[in-house]
Amino acid sequence: MPDWTLITLTGALSIVFVAWALIQIFLKGPSLRNYDQSLPDSRIGSRNHASSEHQEVLRRLGQAQTEIRAASRKEWLPTVRKVMARGFFEPPLLVSNSGYQVREVDAGGVPSEWVLAPDSDPDRRLLYLHGGSFISGCPHGHRVITTQLARVTGASVLALDYRLMPEHTRRDLIADCQTSYRWILDHGPEGPAPIRELFVAGDSAGGGLALMLIAWARDEGLRAANGAIALSPGVDMTFSSPTLKSNIPSDWMLGPGLGKFMKIPFSIRLLIFWAINRMRPPHPLISPIFGDLSGLPPILVQVSEAEMMLGDARRYVNKARAAGTQAKLETWPGMLHVWHLFEPILPEAQEALERIGQFVARCSVK
Repeated sequence: MPDWTLITLTGALSIVFVAWALIQIFLKGPSLRNYDQSLPDSRIGSRNHASSEHQEVLRRLGQAQTEIRAASRKEWLPTVRKVMARGFFEPPLLVSNSGYQVREVDAGGVPSEWVLAPDSDPDRRLLYLHGGSFISGCPHGHRVITTQLARVTGASVLALDYRLMPEHTRRDLIADCQTSYRWILDHGPEGPAPIRELFVAGDSAGGGLALMLIAWARDEGLRAANGAIALSPGVDMTFSSPTLKSNIPSDWMLGPGLGKFMKIPFSIRLLIFWAINRMRPPHPLISPIFGDLSGLPPILVQVSEAEMMLGDARRYVNKARAAGTQAKLETWPGMLHVWHLFEPILPEAQEALERIGQFVARCSVK
């Protein structure tokens, strides 16, 4: 008679092996460890710690986190979206008679808004993609950043209100970004008009979207951007960077939530992301670091040395440089994830935005 115990055990081991092979070959992606080296020229300024104003930043963040924690499970996502839409400040440059304008627009079917400074050039355009982990965020909540970008770059800033998960799929929001990229090439704040200069920028999840877009545009044969700016970007949906664990204690914004997720075994995390996104975690459309990084426009990446996304930023810049793309990493000590949102009170945010203006000036058509 057959030994059913042995047969059952053999079958179970076979299933485990097949699952392991599936994860390793299909979901894990190639190793990125060769791109973990630090960049000695990346730190901006001589300070080794955050400015004193950072304490007020932490206080405001703490208030927002307390509001979110107090929400019921049913109200958690609506509360997160409400907090993100409100932002931490009312943009001071949008007061009456300031010369700044916000104009709602349909960007090829994607709700968006033009953010214009008094001297915004209608033919120099910047496509901005907000962060929010793909489940929250909107143009209004990021106006502190977009108004400042309009000021320091002289560009007309188009901020997208792309579709969000879980009501929509990851491919839906990617399609919105791609549609708007095509649209901005032929439309300015005054209506249909050819473009002279194009920049693409985004923060956090939107930073990853911006880096995805410039590679997608290259592959589609579209007009390339003059430059791309990524603020604290997430570029690797396999979540394999070492700082995603080592920087949990120092990341006041992402640590409390993402830190818990990072305690889940690596293989299970890959399966979860595969299920959520309905795409392989290393697919270049959701993990641009796994794509071809050659032939891209100049790229500026800004990140805090204290945040969990430091490793993603470092790996992306190192790999882009190895592929021959001009890429620059700028880091600040002790800052929150996307500290640019606190520009009205935070010197490091003001400095970072001014440096973005300098980058755009270097990339501009002469």
